Amino acid sequence: MKLGAFSVSLSVKDIKASKLFYENLGFSVFAGDIESNYLIMKNQSTLIGLFQGMFENNILTFNPGWDQEAKTLEDYDDVREIQKHLKAKNATFASEIDAPESGPASFVVLDPDGNAILIDQHI
Repeated sequence: MKLGAFSVSLSVKDIKASKLFYENLGFSVFAGDIESNYLIMKNQSTLIGLFQGMFENNILTFNPGWDQEAKTLEDYDDVREIQKHLKAKNATFASEIDAPESGPASFVVLDPDGNAILIDQHI
């Protein structure tokens, strides 16, 4: 299964303090809007999302159709196909796709320990 770009989405208390901390680790702002309380930080091929007030716990995030530079891949597995595959394997979902048959969509699946994994397709 091709899951695309990977990042860790962190629930932060103070996005400005978190931004400074990760900049001190060598990360720089790649995308997002600090005034909207989210930033995507990048250090080489490593991506970290900082999200203030958007969700409770940290989340593993995959973006089907994107590489680590947020560029569209020619060959990828659509998010709906990934969800269908996981449903057939009896995965536990926190949210499911309720969207058209193509284009952007997302779902959240839980691992056996309750950790959230967001599969978030933007294309």
